[in-house]
Amino acid sequence: MKKIALFSSLLIGALALAQGIKFEDSNFATILAKAKKENKLVFVDAYASWCGPCKLMVKNIFPLQSVGDYYNSHFINAKIDMEKGEGIALAKKYNVKAFPTYLFINGDGEAVHRTLGYVEEKDFIQFAKDAEDPNKRLTALKQKFENGEKDPEFLKNLAGLTMYNDADFAGKVMNRYFQQKTTLDQEDIQMLLSGTQSTDSPLYTIFHEKKADIIKFLPEDKYEKFDKNIKLNTVAKKAYNADTKTWNDSYFMTEAQKFLSKEEAEKIYKRMKANRALKNKDIPAYEKLILELYKDTSAASSEELNSLAWNFFENVNNKASLEKAIAWAQESVKKDQNYANTDTLANLYNKIGDKKNAKLWAEKSIELAKSTGEDFSDTEKLLKSL
Repeated sequence: MKKIALFSSLLIGALALAQGIKFEDSNFATILAKAKKENKLVFVDAYASWCGPCKLMVKNIFPLQSVGDYYNSHFINAKIDMEKGEGIALAKKYNVKAFPTYLFINGDGEAVHRTLGYVEEKDFIQFAKDAEDPNKRLTALKQKFENGEKDPEFLKNLAGLTMYNDADFAGKVMNRYFQQKTTLDQEDIQMLLSGTQSTDSPLYTIFHEKKADIIKFLPEDKYEKFDKNIKLNTVAKKAYNADTKTWNDSYFMTEAQKFLSKEEAEKIYKRMKANRALKNKDIPAYEKLILELYKDTSAASSEELNSLAWNFFENVNNKASLEKAIAWAQESVKKDQNYANTDTLANLYNKIGDKKNAKLWAEKSIELAKSTGEDFSDTEKLLKSL
């Protein structure tokens, strides 16, 4: 028995050593101070609770021993929800617009390196090594670009690093890259489509000049749809005043009707206003616009309906509106039953005080999560509270 006990304790000890990334459990100011004292960088996993790739990193990459060994010995690690608490201000300060974003920040609070998205083990460790090398950090790469670097691989890498947090700079990088290309391959086209955000960008000219290359990989109707979206983004950006949080209705409708019907323009405009209202936490305006937009939900996808229902769960308190959200969630489940939309339904029922249905759907949601290997800890907490 003693031998078995000894073996068990050794096994437990070995398992305890096989840790992934250890994240600090304190506020960001304390984390920065610790990094400065230890002369280390802070690694920040800037995530959002709804982000799929964020959850996959937590499941597949962060727990790996090789990742934990490197990150724990070289950095002070922080995991921050960019849509809650102090994360909201940090997202604004560090221009986090896509999830997951990974930041390396020095003790003075300056971001010296960053990337984003789902990253495999080897690349995730290499990315950390690059952050420690002043010659490979984003700040150094930007300076190299300003000095005239034209190497295509360098430009492609730099564009990828800056596309979602410094669109103007990334546009300049891609413009230099595409000026050297006579024909485009599929990877080039994907980068061009991701980077072309406005009709005012030099990339938009390239988008039109390279149409013949693009439609080899993208059906022409999708090319035209993408072109329309670029125009819409440009008009919307000019119609909205971020300082006053107001829209220029006349400008938007006049410009949008140059490439859309009046009915299309009105519907899209209402959706844009709703999205902006939600972002600005103007919930009454958001609630009103969404209820107007989704009187008929027959054409809406399961995912779209679930997203609407969850937004109402998180932000709306009017019972009649919450019951409408339950109808959306029910329709989402009918179209494609999965862990996410059954969890939404359970939470909505709980919010209106229907504990019986909340329990039923929470149990169903956990059952689905187990079958697909998804994290159901939040649903389990809900179930225990019922």
